[in-house]
Amino acid sequence: MISADSGAYLLAIDLAREMTLDISTLSPLMLPAGRYIYCGSAYGPGGIKARVARHLRQDKSLRWHVDRLTLGGRVSQVAALIGGSECTLMAGLCALPGVSVPVLNFGSSDCRTCPAHLAAVPNKFDIEEFVSGFRSPT
Repeated sequence: MISADSGAYLLAIDLAREMTLDISTLSPLMLPAGRYIYCGSAYGPGGIKARVARHLRQDKSLRWHVDRLTLGGRVSQVAALIGGSECTLMAGLCALPGVSVPVLNFGSSDCRTCPAHLAAVPNKFDIEEFVSGFRSPT
């Protein structure tokens, strides 16, 4: 169950086939079939739970880059890091072998640190296992 607390979250988005995204600020781009991880944060009302619920809806306005990706792909996994930072998670992803940034500035137009907030990962990549390394032991 996803928490209503504030923090960072990861969405594993699987594309069964290549997808062309028409995002004006990034120019048309093609993503090959595969698994992608989107790193986001939710510090507003409803926290992570509300933000993830919005991403999972099909009937939403296209506000963020990831909205187009979630409409064409399947969100197969969600993980949250209470109080966490999307940039910390993205840096951790980028340090792993086999992970790449498929589109510069995707999901990070307001970020000065990250190349993007979207990563291409191996198909069996488990985001819950990955994010558990950032949690404090209880």
